[in-house]
Amino acid sequence: MNILLIQPPRVIARQNMWARINPQLPSLGLACVASYAERRGHKVKILDLSVAPMPLEQVSGYVKSCAPDIVGITANTILLSNALALADCARSARPDAKIVLGGVHPTIFPEEVLKRASVDYVVRHEGELTLAELADGAAPESIAGLSYRAGGATRHNAPREHIKNLDEMPYPAYHLLPMRKYRPSLGNYKRLPAASIMTSRGCPGRCTFCYTGVHGRQIRFRSAESILGEIKLLIKDHGIREICFYDDTFTANRPNVMRLCELLIRGGVDITWTCMSRVDCMDKDVLALMKRAGCHQIGYGVESVDEEILGNIKKRINLEDVRRVIKLTRECAIDARAMFMFGNPGETEETIRRTLDFAMRLKPDFAVFNIATPYPGTGMYAWAKETGRLLTQDWDRYDLAHCVMRLDGLAPERIEEFYRQAYKKFYRNPAYITGKLFKMRTWTDLLKNSKALASLLLKMD
Repeated sequence: MNILLIQPPRVIARQNMWARINPQLPSLGLACVASYAERRGHKVKILDLSVAPMPLEQVSGYVKSCAPDIVGITANTILLSNALALADCARSARPDAKIVLGGVHPTIFPEEVLKRASVDYVVRHEGELTLAELADGAAPESIAGLSYRAGGATRHNAPREHIKNLDEMPYPAYHLLPMRKYRPSLGNYKRLPAASIMTSRGCPGRCTFCYTGVHGRQIRFRSAESILGEIKLLIKDHGIREICFYDDTFTANRPNVMRLCELLIRGGVDITWTCMSRVDCMDKDVLALMKRAGCHQIGYGVESVDEEILGNIKKRINLEDVRRVIKLTRECAIDARAMFMFGNPGETEETIRRTLDFAMRLKPDFAVFNIATPYPGTGMYAWAKETGRLLTQDWDRYDLAHCVMRLDGLAPERIEEFYRQAYKKFYRNPAYITGKLFKMRTWTDLLKNSKALASLLLKMD
């Protein structure tokens, strides 16, 4: 089979702070699906419109030239409208092709997606085996994890078991991607070119705002040796100098992280990298080893200063651990990025002010503020839907910069105003600016951080 996989473009609203600093990194989901299909003998191409956007007329011409038997399109909630437009385009350009959608949103709402006449199938949850079996020619009714229309009804086959041994899977098909076009968000990298890697699937957390259904709650880890092999491939074949580990909790498996760091150090692997973690999964010994292995920034989800709100969203952390770990991270000469959310259940103007004041006193190297967004499939979405608090199901507004659910005593417009003001207050603080200037050691640091800061502040005006 000839398979064409498409990553939709994202258009970010001007008032969204990500509009200028938005990361542009490889679609690991599509790259993993592609590599597994190639292993099964299929011919695959990837069209990544997130870094190489083109009008639909040009996409149509590209589809015609590829003559694919299957067109696979990935979609999360914010990308759904663009993904469906691409499905229409692919159907028009290649009427006999099978049009398949996968990703988070189609997994949650397959019936919504299959209402689109141009969509033939939805791949639910992990897509490698399901799409490969469809390409192999298996009967649709025999393919686990597949949804489709048949006999005037929508049918959902039994879910597919998650892949247990991730080391058995081939590395993502980076050779099908425009690797030199990717970069992390401004301020979050030291060197280019950069790429992203996933070292696990699943998440041990139970936070109500996070959806882990595609990969499941039970976390599965790749071995340190497998991860090292992928890093070396990226360096050798694509000249990669920076890695963004995109796991929700990179340090969830402490022994595996320490093993990876020891392998990087022992092998003299020239790579700098960033990751995300939790304050309850970090200690000084791990931080010191991560620094020696090339880590220069870690992101921690803090969300709120209010204990009742943390309980409402099932964020099982305490503020003393936040203070301790941010301090340890900076003492190990690793930048600390703290992430906060406004508008969670139980939020008031007073709790937002206290959260912002806490962020100022915490003094992380970077702070990220988002508006709590009840994505489909999350506990927060279920709560908002059941209590009649959803303000809209216009998925284009689920962008972390718009308030899409109603809270008691706190107007959506006030939450959005606090969102904008938080960036101004944090990044225009003279103490913060002075501190950043003293930490810059090269002209590259100065230019990169100045551009990131200017982009943040200009977006908030």
